[in-house]
Amino acid sequence: MQQKPLRLAISGTYSTGKSTTTEALSVATGIPRTHAKTSREILMDIVPGKQVQELSAMELVKLGLRRFEERVQNESVDGSFISDGSVVHEWVYGEARMRVGINPGASLPLRLVKTVVGAPVRRFYQQYMDVYGQLTKDRAKRLYDAYVHLPVEFDMESDGHRPVSEKFRRLSDDLLLASLEEMGLPYHVVGGSVAERLEKIVALFDLRLVMPLDEAIGIARSRVKAAIDVLHDDDRFHEARRRKSLRTRVAYALRY
Repeated sequence: MQQKPLRLAISGTYSTGKSTTTEALSVATGIPRTHAKTSREILMDIVPGKQVQELSAMELVKLGLRRFEERVQNESVDGSFISDGSVVHEWVYGEARMRVGINPGASLPLRLVKTVVGAPVRRFYQQYMDVYGQLTKDRAKRLYDAYVHLPVEFDMESDGHRPVSEKFRRLSDDLLLASLEEMGLPYHVVGGSVAERLEKIVALFDLRLVMPLDEAIGIARSRVKAAIDVLHDDDRFHEARRRKSLRTRVAYALRY
């Protein structure tokens, strides 16, 4: 008997193991994995040489919209899929920045400067985020059959492309869970090791396996590592970083 199509979103904030979990689940079940490009991949096209921590508010909006576009395109498919994150994630990260500061890993003096500089336009950005949030939640309710949420259990890698503020990460996790409650979609919080997570997810949704879980995990870890290595070795990124003067870096830091 053919299984009913399943459109499953794997939720979780930074460094919760979403990519490894979704890749392994896809390999083990044969269900396609969908995702948006990473921030670093997109930034190399829209603002080469910058890290997320250096973006202005408008550049962050542009990044979020580009990732939203990627998700809409990649999830507009027939049949089952496993989404690494969801359309709601882009809103959550933007909303968290509105509350913590657009550069959450910056020092306190710099965050205070950003707050003062951004005061005249803050109301506009908050109104934008409110509308954006409703749009993404409405789409999520129409699109996904269920969510699996991965809680914060692992240390966060600080590489400049992830917010280095633990407060930001915890707030993002809270916002994701609150959004799931608000949307009323079925969701399950699944923790533990990657193997334990996969066993629970397979059981929850009665998924058929086309490969043993341990083999799928090994393949997934190799693929995720290879993708990360490519980004670390990206010549365009390193070249742009070398060309960036101290004056330019200070200008990035002081701009809202």
